[in-house]
Amino acid sequence: MRLPVVVGVDGSEGSLRALDWAAAEAARARLPLRVVHASLWEHYEGRRPPADPQVPGEQLLAEHLVASARDRVRDLSPEVSVVADVQPEDPVATLVRESHEASLVVLGSRGRGRIAGMLLGSVGLALAGRSHCPVVVIPARRPGTPATPGSVVVGISDATGPSAAAVFALAQAASRHGELTAVRAWRRPAHALLSHPPLPGSSSSAHRRQAEEHLEEVLKALETLEARKKQDSQDTQDSQEAHDDGSGAVVIHRSVAQGPAHQVLIEAAETAELLVVGARRTGGWHGLQLGPVNHAVLHYSPCPVAVVPDTYQG
Repeated sequence: MRLPVVVGVDGSEGSLRALDWAAAEAARARLPLRVVHASLWEHYEGRRPPADPQVPGEQLLAEHLVASARDRVRDLSPEVSVVADVQPEDPVATLVRESHEASLVVLGSRGRGRIAGMLLGSVGLALAGRSHCPVVVIPARRPGTPATPGSVVVGISDATGPSAAAVFALAQAASRHGELTAVRAWRRPAHALLSHPPLPGSSSSAHRRQAEEHLEEVLKALETLEARKKQDSQDTQDSQEAHDDGSGAVVIHRSVAQGPAHQVLIEAAETAELLVVGARRTGGWHGLQLGPVNHAVLHYSPCPVAVVPDTYQG
């Protein structure tokens, strides 16, 4: 059984963008879609619609919201199997629970109400730090260069070997019949003269070569891993479905750039359809470790951002 795409909705413009993105993703990946609305209405919304004597007003509002969302998906992507659910509880707790049985969870960068509208949104930030599957945050629309169809960007960290984020990014590029850009940022030593390019044999040049070599090693291991997975899938019952999607081989571009990692990634994602970053699971109730790079791209990326736990299996 293939796990669904889960999308959190609250009736805001941001959640409608998330709904549309999730519906397109479900159609592309041939996955079911689960629409979820969760809210402690009386605490967060501060208002109630006129109530039916038999049904609480907040329940009527929520049921209308998810029914409208379900109808919107059926209009946009009639081939997608969609179900909708209302959960009268904390949105973060609900979506974290949903993430146990989801291929990915999608939500907008800003929602309704005082709490959800702060910065990225308390729900989005908390979910990105606690989810058990990849979380995709859809930003507000920004004027600028149109996205290149199928373009996916992934940040390559210091870790040896292909990260879960890299595996996810490659799969996303394949499902889009697009291309993957693997980005490795590096920093010049503090004592280097920043106004001049690194000279051959200098410490700056050595740092760049080290970053290039590390990127090549990671991508070589990623390509080997993917080739092995494809070979193994031929022995499974759903190998026919897996190989009939026409994804083919993905062209992988290398990008090694000097500068802070978050700045390099945001610039690389300017014309991308999706930016992918990883997060480490720390264990216990703390969930995932979201560092400054994660926070920066979640707040400022010009395109949707996927945060992938390092435990993601693909």
